[in-house]
Amino acid sequence: MSPQHPHIIGWSHLPFGKFDDLSLEAMVGRATSEALQHAGIEASEVDAVFIGFGGMGFVPENFISAYPLQAEPGLRWAPATRVENACATGTAALYQGMAAIESGRARTVLVVGAEKMTGVTGEAVTQALANASYVPEEASAGLTFPGIFARFAQAYFERYGDHSATLARIAAKNHANGARNPLAHLRRDFGFEFCNTVSDKNPMVAAPLRKTDCSLVSDGAAALVLRAADQAGSARQAVRFRATAQVNDYLPMSRRNVLEFEGPRRAWQQALQRAGAALSDLSLAEVHDCFTIAELLTYEAMGLAAPGQGARLLDDGTVMADGRLPINPSGGLKAKGHPIGATGVSMHVMACMQLTHTAGGIQVPGAELVGVFNMGGSAVVSCVSILEAAR
Repeated sequence: MSPQHPHIIGWSHLPFGKFDDLSLEAMVGRATSEALQHAGIEASEVDAVFIGFGGMGFVPENFISAYPLQAEPGLRWAPATRVENACATGTAALYQGMAAIESGRARTVLVVGAEKMTGVTGEAVTQALANASYVPEEASAGLTFPGIFARFAQAYFERYGDHSATLARIAAKNHANGARNPLAHLRRDFGFEFCNTVSDKNPMVAAPLRKTDCSLVSDGAAALVLRAADQAGSARQAVRFRATAQVNDYLPMSRRNVLEFEGPRRAWQQALQRAGAALSDLSLAEVHDCFTIAELLTYEAMGLAAPGQGARLLDDGTVMADGRLPINPSGGLKAKGHPIGATGVSMHVMACMQLTHTAGGIQVPGAELVGVFNMGGSAVVSCVSILEAAR
């Protein structure tokens, strides 16, 4: 292994939720300080900082790359850069941090992902997110992201039959998992019947997607400390990357067959091949369930099930918390929350906790190899990481 291969030696994760009294700056500062403390290093040892922040107008601030410096004066003069890549922003920041180490430009890197989304109206959030689509054909035609993923679901249903109950089972699974995660935005087990029934509390948002099929609008921050392998030996804990992969597809949905989910499929294939691993080697996976249909399509893109057969993984318990390959034991975006810039970093923190057996009530026993899939837009950006404990 190259001496420049990056290891994760520390992390932090604020609880996700709606925090009227917690500013974006305060969240970034707290995540920064807690990650450095967890890594057992001084701020002055950090060579570079990368911040994942969507900056979609949820807060007045836009230029936030210096926020960690305000929390930790020892970071002053370290180069700090903001990274954005739609809902894959957090992983994009992480991959930039890894690249800085792999190139030899840095030995120790701080990566922070953060977003504060709940200070504006729901309509403003919906419009801001819609602008991450191909605006000339999608947002300008009135399509929101629930509407975009409703098209995925409609196409799936047309080809494979009505799978509304399958989507409800995915929602119920992730809410049950999130109920055991103290960091989750929504810690409540709603059960299948509630998720499968349209009601005043679970309205249809964009047919066939109900409210329980949609991820949460959240505030939150998470952070990771990376260090080159040849300097990570003294760390109290270390997690290494067996492989990563990122692929980008066309932005317009009109240029893609949405049912193919080809970007996620290619990213999973590339990452597993580079890791020298098979799906059967994974202990669990955290995947991008921005909508329940996205998780269902991800099962099939991973190769866990043939096209149209993803429901069988719920039938036989494969993807359940105690199954052969638990999917989203954290509760996923569905229950843990989806603060855009923080999501990808959060997913990797969850992987680190599992691999160091510090995940508490959501721990998958004996976790050794974890897959993380973070997606941007309508399967436009697809990032997959395969991680394992370094010792």
